Amino acid sequence: MKYPVLYSFRRCPYAMRARLALAYTGVRCELREVVLRDKPQQLLDLSPKGTVPVLQLRDGRILEESFDILKWALSQNDPANWQQDMDRTEELVRDNDGPFKQALDKYKYASRHPEEPRTAYRARGEQFLAKLDHRLRQHDFLLGDKPAAVDIAIFPFIRQFAFVDKDWFDQSPYEALNNWLKYHLESPLFHRVMKKYSQWQPDQPPIFFPD
Repeated sequence: MKYPVLYSFRRCPYAMRARLALAYTGVRCELREVVLRDKPQQLLDLSPKGTVPVLQLRDGRILEESFDILKWALSQNDPANWQQDMDRTEELVRDNDGPFKQALDKYKYASRHPEEPRTAYRARGEQFLAKLDHRLRQHDFLLGDKPAAVDIAIFPFIRQFAFVDKDWFDQSPYEALNNWLKYHLESPLFHRVMKKYSQWQPDQPPIFFPD
């Protein structure tokens, strides 16, 4: 195997996190875009839980968590020192992937959780939004005046939360967070990783990412 193999799904925030890290570091892999309702057996053989992203390394190791993929990519190449303060990075990512993601899922799919109104789930998510906004009022990015790993690790999830009700988010009191989100939405890095690919088929020529 000449390159690592990444199983991804374009709209999944966890997969976005992995692609952002790989694109930033320039670590080339073979990209296999999957459709979640039609998962290829090759993915299930590597990771029976069937979630994305999954990265198969050249030595055969399997990375099944997006944050592990991010850390592995940074260990290969980190041209702008995005690994600064990984203790605080991991703390924020735990908050994002735990309580905030739970609130986000219920907010986005409120019809599946009728025990409470959508606004109640949004209010829970706002606790994390307020925490991030407080940081961003002090500096342009979550750990300082330059982007870091934590910014790309969390950005896809804030994007998803914002687009549940973009009008509300745009008018929310989280002005600094809104500006941070716009920066990432308009960044060349984000546009690069959101290129559309057709569903991977075993007999197709390999597609390499970043291209």
